[in-house]
Amino acid sequence: MRHLYVALLCLLLAACSRPAGMPLTVSGNAVYYWRTVFSLSAAEQAFLSSHHIGRVYCRYFDVVNDGERGPMPHATIAFSGPLPQHVRLVPTVFIMNDCMTHCPDSLARLIVNRIVQMNETNDVEGVDEIQMDCDYSLRTRAAYYRFLGQLRSEARRHGFSLSVTIRLHQLSMPAPPADYGVLMLYNTGLPERFAERNPILDMRDVTPYLRHLKDYPLPLAAAYPVFQWQRTIHGVQIAHEAPFSEVMLTKQAVEKERDDLRQLIIAYHLSEENIDRYTTSEYEAIYRH
Repeated sequence: MRHLYVALLCLLLAACSRPAGMPLTVSGNAVYYWRTVFSLSAAEQAFLSSHHIGRVYCRYFDVVNDGERGPMPHATIAFSGPLPQHVRLVPTVFIMNDCMTHCPDSLARLIVNRIVQMNETNDVEGVDEIQMDCDYSLRTRAAYYRFLGQLRSEARRHGFSLSVTIRLHQLSMPAPPADYGVLMLYNTGLPERFAERNPILDMRDVTPYLRHLKDYPLPLAAAYPVFQWQRTIHGVQIAHEAPFSEVMLTKQAVEKERDDLRQLIIAYHLSEENIDRYTTSEYEAIYRH
């Protein structure tokens, strides 16, 4: 009997664990859409088609802390054009970290219901996943994970899985309760160090976190930057752009640590300006699995 008990306990623990490198349930090429109006130009539609983009992680709205009213939706997207055919939309919500300091139990239900209502209003069909984006910290992690647990339960009631963004500094923390994470391989540096490093992506900022990748107990996808920053400092306009060589150096380094990081590849973010930032062959290399 004791041996049977031990065997059952081992099976239970194995079922609850998530080994590093566990295959994702989704794969292919994807993009983020991070604008307040959903409308695709002919060039953007051609980009989706030519690079076989199967999923668009579309920012639906932000959640911000509105003082006494608490967490409230902000900057909701407006749909003004047809949805792309043969592409699945993943409603994505960015929530400010300070919303976790006073997070009501109803917030998860309200967010999922709002997503469902927006899908119905705008004839968005085939949604099977939602994503949460939050720059949570050690201080807010417990509250955020509790919120995610509630959100995941609400999402499953509507047939949605739940993915979350993972920033490099969050790799040292326990994994959140989600079906998979998207490792954000952009905005890796501090803007105030612009003189010595590119704040969008610099391999020197990524390297210290590589040691956490192999043992991180959550399936991971990879998101790479295809955008440019422009800032004005002392009256001088400075542009930062992620060089293709740096993107590829990072891609090779993280894929060496984990196979699942080559399974689903996401570019941040879709716009005509960003489409022209790299050549077609360079995009093909970024999306190579």
